[in-house]
Amino acid sequence: MAADPYSTLGVPRSASEKEIKSAYRKLAKELHPDANKDNPKAAERFSVVTGAYDLLSDKDKRARFDRGEIDGDGNPTMSGYGGGFGGQRGFGGGGGQGGFEGFSSEGVDLGDLFGDIFGSRGGPGAGRGGDPFGGGRQRRAAPRGANVSYRLAVSLPDAATLSPQRITLGDGKTIDLKLPPGLEDGTQMRLSGKGEPGPGGAGDAIVTIHVQPHPCFKRDGDDVRLDLPITLDEAVNGAKVRAPTATGAVMLSVPPGSSSGKVLRLKGKGFTRKDGSRGDQLITLEIVLPENDADLATRLEGWRDARDVRARLGA
Repeated sequence: MAADPYSTLGVPRSASEKEIKSAYRKLAKELHPDANKDNPKAAERFSVVTGAYDLLSDKDKRARFDRGEIDGDGNPTMSGYGGGFGGQRGFGGGGGQGGFEGFSSEGVDLGDLFGDIFGSRGGPGAGRGGDPFGGGRQRRAAPRGANVSYRLAVSLPDAATLSPQRITLGDGKTIDLKLPPGLEDGTQMRLSGKGEPGPGGAGDAIVTIHVQPHPCFKRDGDDVRLDLPITLDEAVNGAKVRAPTATGAVMLSVPPGSSSGKVLRLKGKGFTRKDGSRGDQLITLEIVLPENDADLATRLEGWRDARDVRARLGA
């Protein structure tokens, strides 16, 4: 269970921003790794303290923690999942894919807090006038943890409709990602604070999206293409046929007298663009004749199409 950031910093829930910052300064001075090189537990404690300050110094995160929407690590709680992930810094993710905002790279500006507490001269406490938080000429922030890279395979229909994707991170936690409009193969998403832990806060998780090939659909810019087989009688007489789309099968009207190669357009069945609009699905008809059908041959016996259908080829 994540620690309570107020308890970690030793301040009450009613603490002001100034009180929170003061408590963090005191603990950071005691626990900073440069002042505790032979004490790894101090470094671990420093990371926890920094994470607590990171959360409470951010007004939005603090408010969400106070409401019980996130825990002390900034992860959504069960109650926080109830309303989806629509916040500006959350993961996003109702079924309609509205408004993925990405993940910010927020953290504590330790350089601003520490001054040159561990500058190149004198080691710990060598800030100007003996004040370890004085405004020295050289500042060095505690390093953040390393970023972690992930690859996420997404089906073409899910990529077109921006369906939420579930991913398990290295720490075993599972989250639902809301895919961004304008998604392409190779699009990267940054999850702030979901990387390796470090003295200056956790690094980020970088998720690279890979859109998988589909046996029927092909992407053409913002459109989706599909070759749809139809029978001779459906082409000649016209018909209502079922056609697959990224959002499920629909009934498609084949006009009478349709030829192979005729393209029908389904509006708004393609990929979602950055502005929220969608491309189309383009369906190319393919007339499939039966092999060695004696009945069909008998019906066509004596009939010839007198048109010169290859005239434009100059043959």
